[in-house]
Amino acid sequence: MSTETATLLAGAALLVGLLALLLGFWLVLRTRRLARLGEFRPQMPESLQAALEREVERLDALARQVDDVSQRLPPVEQRSMAAVQRVGIVRFNPYGDTGGQQSFSVAMLDGEQTGFVISSLHSRQQTRVYLKQISQGQSDTPLSDEESQALRQAGVGG
Repeated sequence: MSTETATLLAGAALLVGLLALLLGFWLVLRTRRLARLGEFRPQMPESLQAALEREVERLDALARQVDDVSQRLPPVEQRSMAAVQRVGIVRFNPYGDTGGQQSFSVAMLDGEQTGFVISSLHSRQQTRVYLKQISQGQSDTPLSDEESQALRQAGVGG
């Protein structure tokens, strides 16, 4: 290698080293400035940050609503057990002199299978209505076939 080439390479190396030194110096100053401003992390755009804050507020409101519903739910469930939940209806013709199955038995029960069976027996001369209480799926009085069928339709093995 000639002295000219060596001088040229040394000059190029000196220039590259000087540029690297200036870049390093600039990076140190920039880092100190960012550290002083507390902006090491890039800031979110204002609209994104506002949207994130709105979503956090919305989640907090939803959490409050879930807590409110969970506090109100047990009494509602307890009251619903007393509401009519099961119904069975059977239409039939008990007498040979009428048509159209105008007689019926209806079983109406709550969540604990307590309620009543009401039967209406219709003939040409009169209509009779009977009511029988049901407690936990059982009747104290004997049930007709149609009343038992209405109870089965309501989900009870009567």
